[in-house]
Amino acid sequence: MLIRNSSDIPYSEVTPKSLYLNRRSFLAGIPAAFLGARELLSPSARAEAAMGLGNLAKSPLSTTEKPNSFKDVSTYNNFYEFGTSKDQPSQLAKNFKTSPWVVSVEGEVAKPRKFSMDELLKLVPLEERIYRHRCVEGWSIVVPWAGYSLGALLKQVEPTSKAKFVYFESYYDPKQMPEGRHAGIPLPYVEGLRLDEAMNPLALLAVGMYGESLPPQDGAPVRLVVPWKYGFKSIKSLVKIRLTGSQPQNTWNITNSHEYGFYSNVNPQVDHPRWSQSSERRLGELRRRPTLMFNGYGAQVAQMYAGMDLKKNF
Repeated sequence: MLIRNSSDIPYSEVTPKSLYLNRRSFLAGIPAAFLGARELLSPSARAEAAMGLGNLAKSPLSTTEKPNSFKDVSTYNNFYEFGTSKDQPSQLAKNFKTSPWVVSVEGEVAKPRKFSMDELLKLVPLEERIYRHRCVEGWSIVVPWAGYSLGALLKQVEPTSKAKFVYFESYYDPKQMPEGRHAGIPLPYVEGLRLDEAMNPLALLAVGMYGESLPPQDGAPVRLVVPWKYGFKSIKSLVKIRLTGSQPQNTWNITNSHEYGFYSNVNPQVDHPRWSQSSERRLGELRRRPTLMFNGYGAQVAQMYAGMDLKKNF
């Protein structure tokens, strides 16, 4: 019997983790004669086929800080389409359908294209990057993501000389995401970066975390991670990327421009109108720690903002 490695299995055939973990009750009502070949695999092989991402190269861009636990990161989420309380997404997103999935990359590009998840996963080798993150509410986390630089994807479509910014759009389906009606923000969720920000090696197209595919509540099946900006810039469940000549709007700036600017760089010198941003609390800890400029990634990104007033362009 041929046993395929997880890297050889198309994304469309991967068993969702939630279904795999509930496989016993699912299989109880199915005659053995109708079981697929995957159920004949060993338990460890089935687990790898369901959720593993294979061997991930360790990225030199990673922080040396200790990551938060998987439980921390998967049960304390901002994902308003699945509820505005931090614990709601992990419960309400369990059955979110993420296959088939297509990401359209369009706009000011020479080669617009639609990428399936299989194509995204095989575009360049995946690597693990341990990034620190800072949320505007005052808490921080450290997460081992799996993915590659967003620039690798953008180079495939060849941005034209007119491209100055990048617009991002999340998936939104009121049937699957009924809590979105109560979110208090316009949906689908949209975000934006300058093109040079999007091409910075730190900007990550993430398809997994902790060596597994992304859980629904953390932005499955593919999301953006921009570690030097506040967390809401790292848009989840991407379906559209459009390169533009003008600055796109982003959801929280549309909703409340007084509190949420376009750039949203982590800056301890610019307070949120309702609280200080000078310190933060790591999820799972009681003590507070000083907030670092650009979330500690200044060496990699500060040059992009040379000469800018970062209190005005917040």
